Amino acid sequence: MPTSLPIAESVEQYVQSRVDATQSTRERHSYRLGKFIDYCTQEGITETSEIDGAVIEGFRTYRLSDEDTSIVTNEQCIHTFRVYLRYLERIEACEEGLSDKVLIPDVPDSEEARDVHISHERATQIIDYLAKYEWASVEHIVFHLCYHTGLRRGALHGLDVDDWQSGDRVLLVRNRENTPLKLREKGERNLSITGDRLAAALDDYIEEVRPEVTDDDGREPLLASQQGRYHPLSLQKMFYKVTRPCFFADQCPVGRDIEECDAAQVYEKRSTCPESVSVHPIRRSAITHHLDSDVPKTVVSERMNVDEKTLDKHYDARSREQKRKNREQYLDSV
Repeated sequence: MPTSLPIAESVEQYVQSRVDATQSTRERHSYRLGKFIDYCTQEGITETSEIDGAVIEGFRTYRLSDEDTSIVTNEQCIHTFRVYLRYLERIEACEEGLSDKVLIPDVPDSEEARDVHISHERATQIIDYLAKYEWASVEHIVFHLCYHTGLRRGALHGLDVDDWQSGDRVLLVRNRENTPLKLREKGERNLSITGDRLAAALDDYIEEVRPEVTDDDGREPLLASQQGRYHPLSLQKMFYKVTRPCFFADQCPVGRDIEECDAAQVYEKRSTCPESVSVHPIRRSAITHHLDSDVPKTVVSERMNVDEKTLDKHYDARSREQKRKNREQYLDSV
């Protein structure tokens, strides 16, 4: 018989066991499994020993019936749920073989390679607004840097002041113990900052805006508040803030009254704006812009730290027609 654990305790124990994963991955797993805790609370399930095939199928149906969540997000949630069940099996907190009963939804390629991104024109409009009205603010640096380099949130979080080599206009991306990169040492690279405006903003931010603080490791975080290094979730909220049209264009494409809209007026509600996006779509947008500008895929792959196969499947948001136009210039002599 398995040694049963309370559901919430077992989830916390699983997340803590993932010492092989980055902090951002653990946070994602905690969030996804929070949906399972919600389901168990709703159904009166309190112990891991109560998990059976019916519970598994019930949770799967519960997730897939959420029309406000994409099939890709639900697929990731159910996949994490299966990994969690494998952990429970290993520590003998549930019946053996339960994880084999989890059916992962079949996600079509058209859904999996999600096209959530913003246009180059919109990204430029946001950067222009920030440069004009919030020059060298942390929001300006975070958004402009992500769009220029395609950095992941974890990489942004781990930057130190010394990583900005102003004279050479090079940004160092390094894997460090308490701020690991997603791909660890394989994610390390030196990035050219070719934009004059971004380079000047970085210099001014460090000189005039950034507080003189260190983190718990004695390092000088590049993106910092008076309390120290910004948390990754705080960086995420900056993207939600600056990508709202009411912020950078003083208009609402979906017809809401800006003065009455919670997403416009309430700090905690910014992410509820249907037009706002998080850091990952900005990374996808950066990759798409590089490809649309005819930067070779090998260069984009190295700069953005993503292999070409993954780049094609998950990040290239160009239409078939745009890809044709990009190829056309090379075919004149054929």
